[in-house]
Amino acid sequence: MPRPPGPRSPKAPGSKPPARRAHLSPKQDQGERAPRAPSMPAFHRQRRQPMRPAAIDTPAEPAPPPENPWPFEEPPATCWVAAVGFEEQLLEELRRKGVHHLVQFGRLIMSSERAQPAAWALAIWNAPLLLPAASVKTAADALRAIQRNWALLPAFHHRRASLISGHLPPVKAAPLAFPEQPPSSHLGGWTLLSPELILASPTVSSPFPNGEPRFVEDKEGPPSRAYLKLWEGLTRIGEHPQPGQRCLDLGASPGGWTWAIARLGASVEAVDKAPLAPDVAAMPGVSWRQDSAFALDPEKEEAVDWLFSDVICYPGRLLRLVERWIAAGKARRIFCSIKFQGGTDHDLATQFAAIPHARVFHSAHNKHELTFAWLPPAHS
Repeated sequence: MPRPPGPRSPKAPGSKPPARRAHLSPKQDQGERAPRAPSMPAFHRQRRQPMRPAAIDTPAEPAPPPENPWPFEEPPATCWVAAVGFEEQLLEELRRKGVHHLVQFGRLIMSSERAQPAAWALAIWNAPLLLPAASVKTAADALRAIQRNWALLPAFHHRRASLISGHLPPVKAAPLAFPEQPPSSHLGGWTLLSPELILASPTVSSPFPNGEPRFVEDKEGPPSRAYLKLWEGLTRIGEHPQPGQRCLDLGASPGGWTWAIARLGASVEAVDKAPLAPDVAAMPGVSWRQDSAFALDPEKEEAVDWLFSDVICYPGRLLRLVERWIAAGKARRIFCSIKFQGGTDHDLATQFAAIPHARVFHSAHNKHELTFAWLPPAHS
């Protein structure tokens, strides 16, 4: 039971009444209940919504395999392998080259026309064949009857393709320790068009599985991973700076390419308004010039064995820079990244490729960019 209120103690003479609590009304301070505010009309009341669990991003369902990806009796004449996410660039390039009857199957672009070089292709299958695959053993036997080494290009039917691959001799594609030479052993490519049909090519333009080389990475020395696309590009052209050669690295900061070039024993002058990473700047043979890559006048520069550029700029501006250095005759070799801003400028890529002694290609370590290499006959 609640305790009845007792008599109030008399106030001591000279004592002050207790201060009223500011957040209470006079009636509440005296123990009385203040009148309630008039209730809100029902149509103004908001019902409290129940708590909902946070949305969880679920992976998108994989696209179903096409029912009849190659609807012809004869095999394709050529197949091009695109890098992941760059299939549209390869398709558009081939269309501009006048290649018709293009059929896409995952990263593979098939055509009944003969091979055309394509900058956005990592590899080209030059001699495609259609092979029956009534069973896993039948499929593996058909591939082994042609040759030993095969690399699977996964697209669809992953479980069955994995079983077939397990019945083939393993391909020992160990990571390269740059500047180690690429493997010289013969390597073919294959994929499963349907559970009962294989598309295979005994000859492929790249010595790497699906045109994708792997390297022994250095995760401590370089200040960025940009050195990997330099390694891949130099491996693909079959050349790299030699000890004692003089190199100019435009747009070098923080120094990923400078680091890779200096490790080869060449001297590097890095040009950038921003400084190099301290560890790179301290490497033997490395110097830094605080300047813009486009402020240099090739006519006034000393000749270099290699001109490198991974500078971020519009492709048209890079094209003019390359043309100036070639016209001045001050670079014996040129190696650059063509970086596209927004859409892919196929017309400008064609202009780069039209320069005599030029090679333009997309590497597995490239993003939305192409690699440009200029190798005159005396140095190619």
